[in-house]
Amino acid sequence: MATLFARIFRYGWQNFSRGKWLSAATLIVIVLALIVFESLIVFSVITKTSVALLKEKIDISVYFKPTAPEEEILKIKKAIENLPETESVEYVSRDKALATFKEAHKDDPAISQALSELAENPLSALVNIKAKDPSQYAAIAKGLDNADWRPLTQKITYRQNQAIIERLGKAIDIGNRLGLIITILLTLTAIIITFNTVSLAIYSNRDEIGIMRLVGAPASLISGPYMVEGVIYGVIGAAISLAVFWPAIYWGAPYLKYFITDLDLRAYFVAHIFSLVGYQLLFGIALGVISSNFAIQKYLKI
Repeated sequence: MATLFARIFRYGWQNFSRGKWLSAATLIVIVLALIVFESLIVFSVITKTSVALLKEKIDISVYFKPTAPEEEILKIKKAIENLPETESVEYVSRDKALATFKEAHKDDPAISQALSELAENPLSALVNIKAKDPSQYAAIAKGLDNADWRPLTQKITYRQNQAIIERLGKAIDIGNRLGLIITILLTLTAIIITFNTVSLAIYSNRDEIGIMRLVGAPASLISGPYMVEGVIYGVIGAAISLAVFWPAIYWGAPYLKYFITDLDLRAYFVAHIFSLVGYQLLFGIALGVISSNFAIQKYLKI
């Protein structure tokens, strides 16, 4: 059995190394498919981190009229908390809003003097609403517009944030779909090219295959080398894609951190190195094995 496996691997390596230019072209396409696959993982990490940060910055604020009773506002806060789309609701009283405003403008003497001359607090009480997902703000805003207590409100800020929220959701959806489409196209291209490469190897070795059949060689010895060839394409393609992609991540991570301060791609990849390498190897080997199997089933009648 060990001798059989050794022969299968040796013949598979010979098939791979014979057509150097064809093998190189096949590897290039496989590497491109794997790099796009890795890019999808990076994009997923970036979007998840970005969404988490933006969820902290984007909200809906409901400002109430100065005459609105506080007990009514607290009832409204409770009703908003019970909405299925709501993640959290923060109530800011008029006094707290004024204290926050004073703290933020304590170094501006003009504003401080103007506030001291006012007879009463000019700020309104408000509630800040955060949704579980950016796409759910529209549903929350619609519920707020149709609420019975709408006459107590002075302003709802959703319309000001609506464009940002909608653009964020659309950008994420487009990015995910585009990445998936590119990965599928490159995967299909890699499968077709590897299929043709293995088919050519089968054709060029047709005389040897005929002799092996005549002398009663087992089917595994005839078809095995072509499966090994596909595995070699996948493993080498995964190794090359990682060798190209990891330096790019190492170089680009600090620049990305300028835009998303809470994202450290280097740390993420170091923490998930084994799973990421495993995904790459599985994806690469699957590409090679599937392509080789198609070629064997079509051209190698055993």
